[in-house]
Amino acid sequence: MAIADRVVLVTGATGILGRVVVGRFAAAGARLGLVGTQLDRLAEVARDQGLAADRWVAAVGDLRDGAQTRAAVKSVADRFGRVDVVLHLVGGWTGGTALVDLDPAELTGMLDQHLWTTLNVVQAALPGMIAAGWGRVAAVGSRPALEAAPRAASYAIAKTAEDTLLRTLAREAAGTGVTVNLVTVGTIDEQHQRDSAGTPKNATWTTPEEIAAAFLFLCSDEAGAINGARLPLDRHG
Repeated sequence: MAIADRVVLVTGATGILGRVVVGRFAAAGARLGLVGTQLDRLAEVARDQGLAADRWVAAVGDLRDGAQTRAAVKSVADRFGRVDVVLHLVGGWTGGTALVDLDPAELTGMLDQHLWTTLNVVQAALPGMIAAGWGRVAAVGSRPALEAAPRAASYAIAKTAEDTLLRTLAREAAGTGVTVNLVTVGTIDEQHQRDSAGTPKNATWTTPEEIAAAFLFLCSDEAGAINGARLPLDRHG
């Protein structure tokens, strides 16, 4: 089955990366469930990307809350009959504080944003994929987080926890027809500075279009043998 026949749930759909991903998957013919906390912003994304009314549905909910997440995923499945793909793009960074001075609330916020949203959405979507015998879960991972940069403890801890969760899920889903993978980046080059004003600092940055292309491949039938991988897109040797 081609991407054109898949139902793709995109979290973080209103961000710059989310908009690019939505556009690329729409162009490939996917039906889309756009997840966010504000209906008007989701409608704006659909309008800007030229989505026909019968090709998308808004799924409003705070993914930090399990009940709201389940309701959001169910709204997509109710509209299109199933969810085939989860692209988890919820992001955000908080940091700059030395570990000894860290406010626990900062860490809690990062865990809520990265770990708990991920757990909630895969718990809501994965059973249907396994029952159908086919599914794809993909998320954005962070090489800097895995390397534990100084003054970034909250972000690094949360992203490392998300990485562990998803790679564990990949092992648990092995053999079911469902794959779980991460695309790892350093900085997402939303303004395309790497190509318009290249410097040694931004030489390893990754554009939203490159991430979207990687997701398209990982969600294809041809990528069915790839599971539990970190696909690096940050140009490190």
